[in-house]
Amino acid sequence: MTNPFHTPFAAVFWNEVLLNTKRVAPYVLMALFVANCVLWWGWGPAVGRGWATNSEFYIRRNMGGFSFILGLPIFTAIIMGDIVVRDFRLGVDPLIFSKPVSRASYLLGKFFGNFFVLVCCQSAYAITFCLLQWVPFSGMVVLPVRVVPYFEHFFIIVVVSHLCLAAIYFAAGTLTRNAKVVYGLAACFYPAYIAYQLLVLKHLPYIFNVLFDPLGFNVGKDGLLTNPWHLSADFLNTVVVTYSLDQYANRAANIIITALLLLIVYLRFRIHPEEKTSDDFTKLTLSDAPARIAYSAPGEFFHSPVDTSLARDRIALPKVTSTRGPVATLFKIIAATGIEFRLLRAERSLIVLVPLAILITILEVAFYRVAPVVSYSVTYASNTGNTLLLFLACMIVFYTGEAMHRDREVKIEPILWSTPVPNRALLLSKWLAISLLALSLVAVVGLIGIVIQVLRGHTPVEPSAYIRIYGVVIAPGILFVTAVVVALTVLLRNKYVTYVTAVGAGAGLFYLYNVGYNHWLYNPLLYKLWNYTNLTTITVLTQRLYCLALAAAFLVFAHLVFERKS
Repeated sequence: MTNPFHTPFAAVFWNEVLLNTKRVAPYVLMALFVANCVLWWGWGPAVGRGWATNSEFYIRRNMGGFSFILGLPIFTAIIMGDIVVRDFRLGVDPLIFSKPVSRASYLLGKFFGNFFVLVCCQSAYAITFCLLQWVPFSGMVVLPVRVVPYFEHFFIIVVVSHLCLAAIYFAAGTLTRNAKVVYGLAACFYPAYIAYQLLVLKHLPYIFNVLFDPLGFNVGKDGLLTNPWHLSADFLNTVVVTYSLDQYANRAANIIITALLLLIVYLRFRIHPEEKTSDDFTKLTLSDAPARIAYSAPGEFFHSPVDTSLARDRIALPKVTSTRGPVATLFKIIAATGIEFRLLRAERSLIVLVPLAILITILEVAFYRVAPVVSYSVTYASNTGNTLLLFLACMIVFYTGEAMHRDREVKIEPILWSTPVPNRALLLSKWLAISLLALSLVAVVGLIGIVIQVLRGHTPVEPSAYIRIYGVVIAPGILFVTAVVVALTVLLRNKYVTYVTAVGAGAGLFYLYNVGYNHWLYNPLLYKLWNYTNLTTITVLTQRLYCLALAAAFLVFAHLVFERKS
């Protein structure tokens, strides 16, 4: 009788679990989830509204918020995105498939092994949330200790939702063998899901909400997450949360969709890339003997003398210039930036991300009623700029991380570092390429916004409003975010840790800004701190110079801690 723990599936499964224990990203995720749980537990709305922090309502509410706001899109992509791509990139796929392991065992072991690690990371949130029942906090309402509701709602709300999304990321990364496609999907999750809800599910019969809403927000009378603001705290603290048949059907549909996605991956996955077919016959063309070789005697050959009477073309030697000095360094930075641009142009994910970013940014001003504030141009520029800056921040994190680690992953870093190029050329070229890419996208969105404004008859058009808002608010923010990610990548030296740290810090700051802690000293993007009337004041311009100075400081820091020594 075969031991189930010694099957090929089990071998691949536990190998993935052991490999993840040696990575830094799972531990960083767990620390981030624990810190996030403590933040929401002690400084959330529970104390102010009298909600019991261990009531079933509050447990379910926090599980839904954790799944959608922090855990769902980006961190799932970090764990599930490149698990198959990694084997082919490292060149260990021939060794793996030389063993008696089938495609099904390999794919299922990879998927469920990494999903198990993801659930273990997420369970740190549920376990911490449960243990906080024993921690006293002034003014907090706590009911008698309970354990089962934490893990019940964690499984139904978090695990099942992540199962479907993990299958999507796994399918995208495995079939394209490109992790950047997965990161692009993760960056597009929020706008794509919101557009899917508003433009698709909202106009379809209710049965489609039951079957095709991955988070279940529209399922049941109030959905998986109810609106509590009109209910009393006494009622919410004693309510017993139950799930309707529609909600169970929604969760079952997620599992079925996951199985279908894995089946598609199994049918389309190939161990070896398709080889080009060759002809059955090979043509062999024999040429005559060279004219300069003559036969003299049996077994002897002699070469004819070289004809030196032929004229030789004169080729001028290239002009040699100095490789030192600020001018030479500037030319090196420009050349390196051009190379980075060519590499970015080869990114297939940009073909999807750029049109999607433009569509999401102009969606509100193109299809909804626009109420002018100061003028139509100011409203158009403000709406498109604010939406685009949030999208670009996510895109900058991933593309900067990939650009900084690309050389190491393709194993050309030693060759690159052996060239007579200063460190600042290597760092500034990547910073400039990503920043210019983002700024060019801002310019395209601005032009499209002007065209939409003219087509909708919201004239007159004021180009100065677009230039002022994009130039004072958006452009310094892009330069700052790119510099921060470059410094984090150089300091942490692991792109996954960089992704987790950058996204976690951004989510924490976004939370602080929304609860009122948004002083300009730690809010360099001026989130909720600017309006069109004060953009040209000395105060705002000084704050933008402060933002640019921070960007320069982060670049200097990255240069100082750069691993390559001059």
